[in-house]
Amino acid sequence: MEEGIRELAASLVALRRELHAHPELAFEEKRTAERIARELERAGIEAHRGIAGTGVVARLACGSGERSIGLRADLDALPLEERNVFAHRSVEPGRMHACGHDGHIVMLLGAALHLARTRGFDGTVHFVFQPAEEGRGGARRMIEEGLFERFPMQSVYGLHNWPGLPLGHIAVRAGAVMASADEFDLRIRGRGAHAAMPHQGRDAIAAGTALVQALQSIVAREVDPLDSAVLSVTRFQAGDAYNVLPDTAALGGTVRAFGPQVRDAVEAALGRVSAGIAAAFGVAIDLEYRRGYPPTINDPASSAVCREVAAALVGESNVDTDLAPSMGAEDFSFMLNQRPGCYAWLGNGPGEGGCLLHSPHYDFNDEAIALGIAYWVALARRLLG
Repeated sequence: MEEGIRELAASLVALRRELHAHPELAFEEKRTAERIARELERAGIEAHRGIAGTGVVARLACGSGERSIGLRADLDALPLEERNVFAHRSVEPGRMHACGHDGHIVMLLGAALHLARTRGFDGTVHFVFQPAEEGRGGARRMIEEGLFERFPMQSVYGLHNWPGLPLGHIAVRAGAVMASADEFDLRIRGRGAHAAMPHQGRDAIAAGTALVQALQSIVAREVDPLDSAVLSVTRFQAGDAYNVLPDTAALGGTVRAFGPQVRDAVEAALGRVSAGIAAAFGVAIDLEYRRGYPPTINDPASSAVCREVAAALVGESNVDTDLAPSMGAEDFSFMLNQRPGCYAWLGNGPGEGGCLLHSPHYDFNDEAIALGIAYWVALARRLLG
């Protein structure tokens, strides 16, 4: 690890904990963005505010090279009540950095500060501090507002902490690393009746329960066993009284997959199964299917470079290339749809005791900050050497 990085990382722990104590939700990260921009400008780094509302992009050029890259961190917190008791716990009710974005911020900021001080590359590094990763598609909005036109990049890279991956390890794999995330809503329209006289109505609840069961067959019988998909019904709302069969019922859920053909097949099957249940129960079923984040697919060549950089930092034995993809989703996928690149995972240490992503007991491991900075610095130097 380069001289000065450990000391820099230690100096950023206080900022990381400050950010943890003051979390902001998607597209509300005004305090966070301003804090980042001030630190960048204090170091003489050009910082552009207000991209996608609260995003910040910093630009650092060195030498005469025309190559340019993007390094990305996410800013937003989750709508979650923190259950930790340490001094830097959230002071904002119902808001918490439960995914480690506070750590991602300081690692990328640290890399910018170190590269501004030491240089050693030939080209341009763009440090992309992106808002609204947690379900609101901040990456897509940055792209729509001209991210890659305003800040040209040949490739783009992401880094996310991973509980359960040992501290000091980095996981890099080519191909799919995170799934797509789609949502569906199903509205069942029957005919209400007295609960004692169900034959006079068309039971929306009975149709809904049958539909939930039938939907579970889609992945088991419609998707190739060598592919991966998850269909989960997460909402079922119907009725207000004990003695009334309601007119309607509403179901909703999520679909996860790694390939576009699987997404298409599951969506089509949802419509077909819903129509069959509607006919069987004499009700009407309306389907609304919304495409969300696409799958996160790493470019093979970019992944190979990231593996080499990681191995030089932590040794071959500490670079995990066979960590299974996650069925979680990540809006960095929108950036990888526009430019080649790689999304890597950084070990956050044991995940026991509730310290898992999106847990009310989660906290980013400050011991990982130095390695995160070192990875970004080494990657920038390798790509712009």
